[in-house]
Amino acid sequence: MKKIIAMLMAAAMVVGLTACNAAAGSAAGNGSAGASGDTIKIGVFEPSTGDSASGGKKEILGMQFANAETPTVEVGGKTYNVELVMADNGSSADKAPSAASELVGKDVALVLGSYGSGVSMAGGPKFEEAGLAAIGVTCTNPNVTAGNDYYFRICFLDNFQADVLANFAMDKFSAKKAYCLGENGNEYDQGLCVFFKQVFEAAGGEVITDSFPTNNSDFTSYLNKAKSEGADVIFTPVSIAYAKQIMEQAASLDIGIPFLGSDTLDDNMVLEATKGTNLQLYVSTFYQEGGSETFDKGIKDYINNNSDAMTANGGNDTISAVTAMGYDAYYVALEAIKAAGSGDKAAIKAAIPGVTYDGVSGSIAFDSVGDAVRDTAYIKTADTATGTWAFEKVQKGTGTN
Repeated sequence: MKKIIAMLMAAAMVVGLTACNAAAGSAAGNGSAGASGDTIKIGVFEPSTGDSASGGKKEILGMQFANAETPTVEVGGKTYNVELVMADNGSSADKAPSAASELVGKDVALVLGSYGSGVSMAGGPKFEEAGLAAIGVTCTNPNVTAGNDYYFRICFLDNFQADVLANFAMDKFSAKKAYCLGENGNEYDQGLCVFFKQVFEAAGGEVITDSFPTNNSDFTSYLNKAKSEGADVIFTPVSIAYAKQIMEQAASLDIGIPFLGSDTLDDNMVLEATKGTNLQLYVSTFYQEGGSETFDKGIKDYINNNSDAMTANGGNDTISAVTAMGYDAYYVALEAIKAAGSGDKAAIKAAIPGVTYDGVSGSIAFDSVGDAVRDTAYIKTADTATGTWAFEKVQKGTGTN
């Protein structure tokens, strides 16, 4: 259906753009949606406040660095400035619709984001109603794109990520029993736990699942239960704020069980919580420092020479995978604008399915649903002596993403 719609919209745009060009030169320069004068606007739908703010700020950082590096785009022989227009979704499904509507009202050409699947699902209908395409960066829940013809994404999905982690647990630790812990009612957490359980149990393992209430701060009973039940691994795909508390409390309790974390735990705040402890933490993620020498040097220079960037990155220059993904997402957006030949939102939406891009996080293309075609994930571990991430391996899933 997406392909058919895309072809029809593309054909319609050829007619529309021809008329506009005949009348006034460039459609983008003639006040079309997403473009004003010499500027094309890209909406940034990310959390700058709330539980996911740390990840959202790092994702934005990648976009800002890319925008500083490439602040213009060539469309129809004319150079346009590219402006990033921010809207804070507050890490909350309740606040996400208004943030999405804010971007629609600011007449952006397309949207990037969000960090966090729940907010992406909550804001998605607003983009769909407005005919505005959104490119998810690290929102991994399958329901982000399901049923929404206007949402795309460049990251792998949770069923793939859970498959990767379940197989890693069995390969690395010969794990037979796993303990899964997530926030009650959180679609991201619960979805990953369900997928993990399916894969692990299908391979003959046993899974114990628990959920903690929102705003919980004492994880002692859950951690002790994992230990008393004889779990070989603890899988906890939670937010950064919760992960930090869980790591700190696990260290004080001397739990001694390896932790597995999803992409949300790939954050220097979580890493800092493991420093100087005997914790074992392994996370699945989209990028590992060292993957692109040019990008690594560029983003570190950008962070170290910009106090705001340093603050957004948590006070050091450790490169987060979501920063690399934000960087790639910006360039995918530019490719979509160039392919559309316009700053018009309908033309851009029609062009996205055909966009391919070789980014620092890998090759990017879209399937018929609008999801990324990805078949590998990075696994890295917290080096508790140095407070840095260490590369473990590249892991492929056994199923599909």
